[in-house]
Amino acid sequence: MATIDFPADLLALELTAWEAQQAGTLTTKQAAAVHEAIGAFAEQAELPRLDVEMGLKKAVRHSEAAG
Repeated sequence: MATIDFPADLLALELTAWEAQQAGTLTTKQAAAVHEAIGAFAEQAELPRLDVEMGLKKAVRHSEAAG
């Protein structure tokens, strides 16, 4: 999978949802917002949605381990 240049707003949205998930406070509204944003970005970038979702999760979740 190629490295994807994610926009800052999408990274921030995923980070907020990930933090909420870790705290046990993730709402369906938050999850749906991330889901919709991933789909919109994938369509705009002409990339497979799954590649975008997995790349975004990796970028957000694994950046914490490095920092």
